[in-house]
This record gives sequence, C-alpha cells and structure tokens, in this order.
Amino acid sequence: MKHTYIPKGVCSRQITIDVEDGIIKSVEFVGGCAGNTAGVSKLCVGRKVDDVIELLRGTQCRNGTSCPDQLSYALEETKELVGA
Repeated sequence: MKHTYIPKGVCSRQITIDVEDGIIKSVEFVGGCAGNTAGVSKLCVGRKVDDVIELLRGTQCRNGTSCPDQLSYALEETKELVGA
C-alpha cells in the first residue's frame, strides 16, 4: 500500500512509502537534505515496518525531530491505515 505523509518540523515536505505485507518496498522524500534522505530511504527497503519504526524513532536534528524520526511516524500511520 502506498501512503503519503506530510512531515512536521523538518525540511522535507512529503514522504511517500510503499509497504506490502509489513515490508517496506520504497520510501521517497520530497525536500530535505537529498543525500541523507536518499540514504535513509535505501536503508529502509526490504526491512520490516516495526523494525524501522523502532530504529528511527527519536532521531534528532532540529525542532525535536528529524526526517528519519518523521519517517517513523509516517510508517506508524501507514500501519494504522492497513490495520496491521
């Protein structure tokens, strides 16, 4: 399932995630630090949603959050939508 999330408090403006059977198929950030968000996206592919949420939650950059932290919230919201 593809889901688009609007992050809060970070430079990126949008995160689009594709999840199938609890596994992340793709992550795409719009905005933010291109190299960092591309790297985070690649590292997430093939991993379990719950593992990535646990790994990234609480990562700090500024404003008490970060693009990886916001990705954890996006994944959590995706889980809620699919009823996982």
